[in-house]
Amino acid sequence: MRIEQELKLGFKDVLFRPKRSTLKSRSQVNLTREFTFKHSGRQWCGVPVIAANMDSVGSFGMAEALAKYDVITAIHKHYSLQEWQAFVQAADAETLKHVMVSTGTSDADFTKMQDTLALSDDLMFVCIDIANGYSEHLVEFVERVRSALPDKVIVAGNVVTGDMTEELILAGADIVKVGIGPGSVCTTRVKTGVGYPQLSAIIECADAAHGLGGQIIGDGGCTCPGDVSKAFGGGADFVMLGGMLAGHKESGGDIVVKDGESYVKFYGMSSKSAMDKYAGGVAQYRAAEGKTVLLPYRGSVEDTIQDILGGVRSTCTYVGAANLKELTKRTTFIRVREQENNVFGKES
Repeated sequence: MRIEQELKLGFKDVLFRPKRSTLKSRSQVNLTREFTFKHSGRQWCGVPVIAANMDSVGSFGMAEALAKYDVITAIHKHYSLQEWQAFVQAADAETLKHVMVSTGTSDADFTKMQDTLALSDDLMFVCIDIANGYSEHLVEFVERVRSALPDKVIVAGNVVTGDMTEELILAGADIVKVGIGPGSVCTTRVKTGVGYPQLSAIIECADAAHGLGGQIIGDGGCTCPGDVSKAFGGGADFVMLGGMLAGHKESGGDIVVKDGESYVKFYGMSSKSAMDKYAGGVAQYRAAEGKTVLLPYRGSVEDTIQDILGGVRSTCTYVGAANLKELTKRTTFIRVREQENNVFGKES
């Protein structure tokens, strides 16, 4: 047993220090980034925000809505091949370029993933997603996918340390997904005692990935637009959002009417709700590691995504970053014990 003494930080522990800026308006900030990915050689240009591959967030409807803003949607893995066929036939090329095909690591998952990607060459992203990215099985699966699909952009995770980030990139991943336990409906830290504060995880994994020519996704922990900015400021190339994009008409969650008000069911993908729906219940050898909540129905996602992107643009003006790529270079975080004045609670 050993103890690491260095304090690790989450988003609530820091604020940006403002800096002199020549920018006169938020409208001058460009949130678009261009990437050429290490192994696949594919290029992509867009706003590097990603709707999470949860079945009450990463829906086909969400993909169609967010593609208009150049934002990516990681489609959840529970759609059938027939549903994928219908979506691909109806969608235009630009929408498909803003979509990730999610997969588990079983042989059946591998076959379904290949069949799905074969529907269109515009489907360029594969998201290999398991809760514990420290399993040797994940590394082997990444190698298998890279061998079979040399021209696809492979995302793999989740991990929270630089050593495992490097191992996944060396195995063939272009992008590593970073985050264990920070999600709003994740209970992994409570059930297992395992985790890593998200900002420190992003900073350390970004450093490891960039040294090898790879990228990372900061996955989880964002509760407001300022957190999204902090993830980018810490070095994340992409930021994945779950709860912030849940509860909308495009999210795909079940709508529940309670006391005359409409709510949307939102749950973690390791929750009892998810396992009851897709795995016949929680296996006897494990515990559920997610919770189920009812979110007030929020209507269209368009107002929400505009608010998120507007917040990030505003961050950039405060620190003098004319484009998103510059944000991490212009970032100085200050440690704090308070974030905001909550004397009046939430906005009415």
